[in-house]
Amino acid sequence: MPIPIIAHGLQEGISAIPHAWSVIRIAPWFILLAALKYYFGGARNTSERLMASKVVMVTGGTSGIGACVARELAARQAQVVLLTKQHPSDGFLAEYIDDLRRETKNPFIYAEQVDLASLHSVREFATKWIDNVPPRRLDAVILCGGVAEPASARGQTQDGIDDEWQLNYLSNFHLLSILSPALRVQPAHRDVRVVFATCSSYIGAKFDLETVKRDEKDSAKSKDQGPAARLSVRPKGIYAVSKFALMTFAHAFQRHLNAYERPDSLPPCTRVLIVDPGLTRTPGTRRWLTGGSLWGLLLYLLTWPFWWLVLKSPSQGAQSILYAAMEEKYARGEGGWFIKECREVDCARRDVLDEDVQKRLWEFSEKQIEEAEKEGAVKRTLAKKEKQAEEEKKTRQETSSAKTQTAGSRRSRRNK
Repeated sequence: MPIPIIAHGLQEGISAIPHAWSVIRIAPWFILLAALKYYFGGARNTSERLMASKVVMVTGGTSGIGACVARELAARQAQVVLLTKQHPSDGFLAEYIDDLRRETKNPFIYAEQVDLASLHSVREFATKWIDNVPPRRLDAVILCGGVAEPASARGQTQDGIDDEWQLNYLSNFHLLSILSPALRVQPAHRDVRVVFATCSSYIGAKFDLETVKRDEKDSAKSKDQGPAARLSVRPKGIYAVSKFALMTFAHAFQRHLNAYERPDSLPPCTRVLIVDPGLTRTPGTRRWLTGGSLWGLLLYLLTWPFWWLVLKSPSQGAQSILYAAMEEKYARGEGGWFIKECREVDCARRDVLDEDVQKRLWEFSEKQIEEAEKEGAVKRTLAKKEKQAEEEKKTRQETSSAKTQTAGSRRSRRNK
């Protein structure tokens, strides 16, 4: 069809084709729009690593980038373990997993309850995983879980710690600290990877542990804030600080893994990769852009064409993470690579490589978790005692009620 039209136009002139000049005037704008969309869409993962039989643990795997990563890995027949806030018996989660199994034709997709807002929940899962005998296979841990709260909606987790600080950094630190024996015990021939999802906001983070410690002392004076560990970082710029801390910990964790001397004297098989997926239209990003308000949502809807153009889709944002998890060349080396747009780049902040900063951050995080878990244990104990007291009271009342004389009893008739 187009060829006869073009031939007719060449013979009779462009004017002989209906609406030809209108199309010629509009076409460059469509081409420009398509070129911009392709550019902002970022690089595409071209790695073809075999994922069959691989066991991959994914946080944040039910929405946004994490859901796209989990779906792509499942489509490549990897065994995917989703770490979710909901219990596996939750109706919506069970339906989501069933749909994922059906779409990818992969029955090996499971869910484990791990609430990143609860350090106790993280410890329960990680301890259960490493206590398994024989050790369970684990080929990759992909940390996509996180949150970007609007300033007006920022709150605290049940541990009394800022949402962004705990979900973006501290729970990941806690999870990997406990899982490290499970990563180190994997056979030396196995290619094991830990992928951290970060954000370019880390570049502007103002991180100072001395300031953090002073803020902790101030927060200890407030009954609402609880223990000193609750206010871990300054409220302003906490998201950027959490991402900076996550990257610093990633390098420290690689050094921790490399320092382990295997019984077989072979080099370590676990490698850490840090990925910046770029600006993406995830549910968290939309909530942050709208500010958590209806007026913000209205403004977002009005400006949606702009965000559609400059922000990646979740599938496009997942490409660099998939590249880090699958590219063959990262099966060797000492780890600690920084990936952006499916290629290795240098960190913009050299202080994330500072061993002294890594050591102080590690010690600070361990102390913060210890204090929060102690307080959480006390709360759980008190709640358990209160529940037992209520049950005992209810039992006594039922027993007393059973002994009460009824109107038709033999004794009551004798008294009459």
